[in-house]
Amino acid sequence: MSSMTLAAAGAALEAIDRVTGTLVEDQVASRLMAKDPTLWGHDAEGEAAVRLGWVDLVEASRGLVPGIMELRATLHAEGVSRIVLCGMGGSSLAPEVITRTAGVELTVLDSTDPDQVRRTVEDRLAETAVVVSSKSGSTVETDSQRRIFEAAFTAAGIDPLSRVVIVTDPGSPLDNSAREAGYRAVFNADPNVGGRYSALTAFGLVPSGLAGVDLDALLDDVEETAEFLGDDDPTNIGLRLGAVLGATSPLRDKIVFADEASGIPGLADWAEQLIAESTGKLGTGVLPVVAEEGAPEIVTAAADVLAVRLTAPDADVEPIGNQVTVSGSLGSQLLVWEFATAVAGRLLGINPFDQPDVEAAKVAARGLLDAQPETAPANFVDGAVEVRAEGALLGEARTLGDALQRLLGTLAPDGYLSVQAYLDRSDQASLEGIRSPLASLTSRPVTFGWGPRFLHSTGQFHKGGPAQGVFLSITGATAEDLAIPDRPFTFGELITAQAAGDAQVLAGQGRPVLRLHLADRAAGLEQLTQVITHLAGGAAGQRATTESGTA
Repeated sequence: MSSMTLAAAGAALEAIDRVTGTLVEDQVASRLMAKDPTLWGHDAEGEAAVRLGWVDLVEASRGLVPGIMELRATLHAEGVSRIVLCGMGGSSLAPEVITRTAGVELTVLDSTDPDQVRRTVEDRLAETAVVVSSKSGSTVETDSQRRIFEAAFTAAGIDPLSRVVIVTDPGSPLDNSAREAGYRAVFNADPNVGGRYSALTAFGLVPSGLAGVDLDALLDDVEETAEFLGDDDPTNIGLRLGAVLGATSPLRDKIVFADEASGIPGLADWAEQLIAESTGKLGTGVLPVVAEEGAPEIVTAAADVLAVRLTAPDADVEPIGNQVTVSGSLGSQLLVWEFATAVAGRLLGINPFDQPDVEAAKVAARGLLDAQPETAPANFVDGAVEVRAEGALLGEARTLGDALQRLLGTLAPDGYLSVQAYLDRSDQASLEGIRSPLASLTSRPVTFGWGPRFLHSTGQFHKGGPAQGVFLSITGATAEDLAIPDRPFTFGELITAQAAGDAQVLAGQGRPVLRLHLADRAAGLEQLTQVITHLAGGAAGQRATTESGTA
């Protein structure tokens, strides 16, 4: 039996009833679990042939557990009580979900913000071990983080080779250099698993296990779920969820997640990168929106929105309208969402395993770092906020409020707003509070992503998915920059180039981008929050007046 349940209503239930019979007839479930690379068409066959290792990796993953547990015991005996994970996208989101669900501490450093990096490095360094995770072995963020930690260990009289653990694909530049240098532990992940499907490979298991997670229990849960996913049966929850994601008619291509006490904190964030990067390409795709219980997008229920409510396994919650309720244990959720996303890729007619547009922002950022151009002057400054935009977006705007209204005025009836915060996601976490007021103000879905980590996931959807997005990019001044050892750029210069590079690529594709730079972070955050709250309140008042006048 599955340890996961799904209930659907409205368009979601109609999609299940209409599509699952065909999926069963085409033997999609059994073929997927047998790693059939032809499921997504001829053009995707080559990529799929080397990206399906995740469907049966439990046995291989169990082989990693003794080594992880042995290293954990050794580190503990040496006084290590804190694990830091340096990784981006698929390398960090799954371990964060796994450890938070288990209630064990894992510090995830998936930022190049100087303040966040500095604070992470300086906190309890003497009792810290660092896991450096990079599939390619050449991720610039992860390489920079590794360099500064190793310099800090050396300065503190600690051998960095004894405190840094490497996770990467076999034969990657990082794999080769780490083994040559003599690091204490180098773990190789399965090269036939893409980053966003890697939750149950070494990328998910090594940092989680070192932090204290019971890996055997997690893998037992996954193994139980895998036993039924290959069944060509209309009750197969993986097929049913795949139909919900990829086959509503017309396509409800904004999936709004609300976690209603699922007991798996961060699951929606992990699913967001899985779905967005897998489906957002060739002008199509499904946009995941991580929201909160009772979010405006769920209440208004627009025609292109489908709500996914993540509930507790024992909750008696029936979906209403066009909704799905999903519950289950951690291992079952991870595997079933991966399976369903692959099924949705077949229904959407795309390759769910490539990411053709991710590299564009990296190339643009590298070009800006190499050229070191002068920062273009702001179009105007309002209080603590410098305002920039390409083309004629700003018009006659001369205040922050006017600039925001100009951006939001470009939203199409089927559009979405993406807020991108290149800031300290620990110290500036309160900024996420602007998401809901913006959704109320626009009556459209609003996503919120911390940069640069979203560049490795939802960044693919922004460029390769439907051309529906408008973008609000927020950066901030830092009191003190932070050098990257043996690199010609600083962390401050790196995150600035990443923000500017992504905005450049988006603007080059004709996407509206408003860039706000907080010259003073605290004052700028307060000002931005107040302006958005004021605009949302005014819009709500206007709607109430209109409704009362037509009553």
